[in-house]
Order: sequence, then structure tokens, then C-alpha cells
Amino acid sequence: MVGRGAAGVWALFGAVAVGSSALVLARPPSERLSDLHIYYGAAQHVEAGRPLYEYVAANGGPFTYPPFAMVLLRPLTALPEGVLQVLWLVLSCAAVAAIAASVKGAFGGRQVAVAAVACGVLVSAPAQSDLRFGQVSFFVVLLALVDAVGLTPARYRGVLVGVAAAVKLTPLLFVVYFLLAGRPRDAARAAAAFAACAVVGAVALPADSWAYWTGTVTRTSRVGDLAWMGNQSLHGMLLRAGVEPGTLPLIWAALVAVIAGTALWRARSLWRDGEPVRAAVLVGCATVVASPVSWTHHQVWTVLAAMLLAATHGVARRVAGGVLLVVMTVSLGAVLGDVSTYPGVQFLFENARALGVIAVCLAGCGGVAAAAARIRARRRAGLRVAVVGAAVVACFAVLPLPAGADPTFKAYTLDDATNPRYFFASRAWAGGGPAARPDVPVRFDVAREKTKMRVNGVVGAAVARLEYRSAPGGSARTIPLLAVVAPGPREFSFRGANLTHGRLTAFAADGRVLAAFTELTERSDP
Repeated sequence: MVGRGAAGVWALFGAVAVGSSALVLARPPSERLSDLHIYYGAAQHVEAGRPLYEYVAANGGPFTYPPFAMVLLRPLTALPEGVLQVLWLVLSCAAVAAIAASVKGAFGGRQVAVAAVACGVLVSAPAQSDLRFGQVSFFVVLLALVDAVGLTPARYRGVLVGVAAAVKLTPLLFVVYFLLAGRPRDAARAAAAFAACAVVGAVALPADSWAYWTGTVTRTSRVGDLAWMGNQSLHGMLLRAGVEPGTLPLIWAALVAVIAGTALWRARSLWRDGEPVRAAVLVGCATVVASPVSWTHHQVWTVLAAMLLAATHGVARRVAGGVLLVVMTVSLGAVLGDVSTYPGVQFLFENARALGVIAVCLAGCGGVAAAAARIRARRRAGLRVAVVGAAVVACFAVLPLPAGADPTFKAYTLDDATNPRYFFASRAWAGGGPAARPDVPVRFDVAREKTKMRVNGVVGAAVARLEYRSAPGGSARTIPLLAVVAPGPREFSFRGANLTHGRLTAFAADGRVLAAFTELTERSDP
């Protein structure tokens, strides 16, 4: 029987679910459950006999999951899309409640705690993103979690992990966890279920299965710009840190081996210590770190880890859990970006979720760390804080973090045209600007000053928009294009403290990239 307190919290959950769903349905049709629209359109595409992985939705999104996922999604075309959207939102909110019920063992089985977990998950950024886009992440997490925690009958344990991995590959990491935790039969069943689902996909969609497993599976660029802030995986953070493309795969693989390996080993210890929920959530966090692509809606595991930390003994763990829960609910990069005056701090804000899940993998999520099992209890909290702090410091020390935000940046307007230090381009290149050379869309020069650098240039008639990013993955700033001297080419002028990691991009009216410059320390004059 549900107590009065639990009933009140569940009522709050229901209100949040209804409100969130209403906000999603109130969005313009082109922005409403856009990923579900991709699933629906791809299913119709297949029904019409066309290749699955050639489908591209109106918003430019392709279908990125294995063929078995389409076998499960294909029946959705029997419903009108509007009805499907409402049903999907209802099922997604129900999945959140089921996820909360699956972890109740770590909260003493209390109903009020289960309801509070459900509310905490639902208001988090990953859950709201999942609802907004109409994603499958809730269902993948639920399948893997129920199986890994041990809630399924022993003779079928592992099957749900295999099915989840057949929809989205990252749960395959649970197979490794099963082996390390002394659960070889669960690992075998998971692997067999995954293979069986792949065979079902191959039988139902033979050509598409061949295309996926022989090429599409490795083309991660199909899902979008991996350096975008929404990709809070280790790989995405390294891209934003400006790691050289040639060394990125090696550095990424080495760090994944260390971080995911540590998480798996700690999960093994947690399972043996009778903490199946913490063990499963820790492995889930390792999948977020290890995957090249971990969009916001993939990070439900991190939210669960934050709440497990907040519910453990010890001030340090509870504070860490509370901080992580805030990070997973509020975008620090967006909220605090305007007040950040130090590039490294801004980078930390923008990558807080990636750093948070890495810290969880290295320090655990409230269970006893394998490496510290013999240390006295009063020293464990200090050790964990030291480990997390050392990891963050090492990240900043090893990688030359570029400026995510430049507090000295300013793009000049016509009001500044009277200053001789700005807009010298037309005078310097009179008669020789890109207006007279259609093959040169952008020309610029760089003026160095004591505390800043200025970029002054001209653009050709084909350029409709000019954008500048202070660092890879940073927010784009629009540079005004101005007719300072008429007749003549349009000019632009802006300043920044450090242009080493900057990128200047010129776009045509149809969105095509006409020119891009990543070295802004010298004059561009082809």
C-alpha cells in the first residue's frame, strides 16, 4: 500500500509528466518529437520498399540504429503519427516510473524514495530531452537495468541486455561486466540474444542488415557534429579540447580503457558486496563515457548515479551527488557562460556532464571502491575526493584547453567605423577585394596589439553570413557584414584575446560553407 507521503510525490510526478508532455505537444510540428518522426518516416520508407539507411527526414536526420530496431518500430506505422506521439509520451513517462522502481533496492525499498527518484529523473535534462525528441533511451536503459540488477528470472537473465544492445549497441558493455562479476551464463544469454536479434533483423531486412554491419555501423558522423556541446561523451570532450585528429583515436581509446575498465572493476566489487543497483548504474555510466556519441538523452545513467550518491552516507558523497544532479538538470555552460572570465572555467562548465560521468566511473557511485576496500571507513571519503580532484586537474594539465568563451571578444558595427584601427580593409585592398575576384569569398588581415588581436576583412557578394567560434565546439558568434565604404565590398571587423583555436566560416545564402579558416594568426590573401 502506498503511503500518504509517497502518494503526494507520485502526484507531483504525474503533474510534471503531464506538464512536460503538454509542452512537447505544444511545440511547432517541425520541432515536435523529431526523432520519433525519423523512426516513423524510416518505417514508412521501408514499407515502400526503399533502403532503410538511405532515408533522410525533412530535418536532415537519418535512421542510425541497427536493423533490428526497425523490426520493432515498423508496426508503429499502423497508427496515425499524432496518436503515436501521445502514446509515445505516455510510455516514456511510464518507463521513467519503471526505472525508478527498478532501483528501489538501493533506497531501502521505500515507496517515497522511488517516487522521488522518478521525479528527479523526469525533471533532469536527459529526461526532458528524451521527451522532447521522442527518443528510445528510456526503454534501452530500462531493459539493461532490470536485467543487470537481477530482477528477471535467473534462467532468462541477460536476455534483456541482449535485446537492448540490438536496439542500441552500447549495452554490450554489460556483457563484459557479467563476465567480470562471475555471471558467465548471463553473459552468454546476453550475447546469444543479441545475435538472435541481429539474425531476425537480417531475415526481415537482408539488404539493410548487410549495409549496416559492413559500413554504416562505423559511420558515427551520420548522427551530426560530434563536437557539439550536446555530445557529452569523452570523445566529444576531446574534440572540443582541440586534440589533433591524428592522435585523437589513440588518446580516446587509451582513456576509455582506463576509465571504463575502472568502472567495470568497481562494478564487479559492488555486485559481490550485494549492491547490484549501484553496480548496474556504474556500468551504464561507463557506456556513456565509452560511446563516441552520448547526446543529452543518453545520459539517464548519470542522473541515476547522482541520486545514488546523494543517498549514501558521508558528506563528501552527498555533496558530490547534489552537485552532479544540478549539473544534469541545468546547463552550466549556458547559464554561467556570460559570467565566466577564464577560458578553462568556461570549458569546465561546457563539459561538466562529461567530466561528471568520468568522475563517477573513476570514483564509484556510492559503493566501496575495490582499490580502497581495506582502508578504514573514515578515510574513504577523502580518498574519493582526492581521486576525483586529481582526475580533473590531470585533464586540465595534460590537454591544452582552448577558450570556450572569450571575454574580450567584440564584433564591431557601423558605429565603430570612425576608429582608424577598425575597418581598414576597404582602404587597404581598394580595387582588389573579393568583389572583383569571385573565387575569393573572404580576405582578412590580423592586427596584433598588446592585450588582443583584431581581424579586419572583406567578403564577396556570395557570402550571406559570417560566423566565428572561439574554440572547437564553442558557440557561434555572427560577425556583422557592413557597407562601410560605398560602393565597395562589405567589411567586417572583430577582436579577441587569442585567435589560435578560432574558426572563421563564411556561408552562402543556402547554408553552404564557402570558406573556413582555422589559422587566424596570419593574413589571408590568396
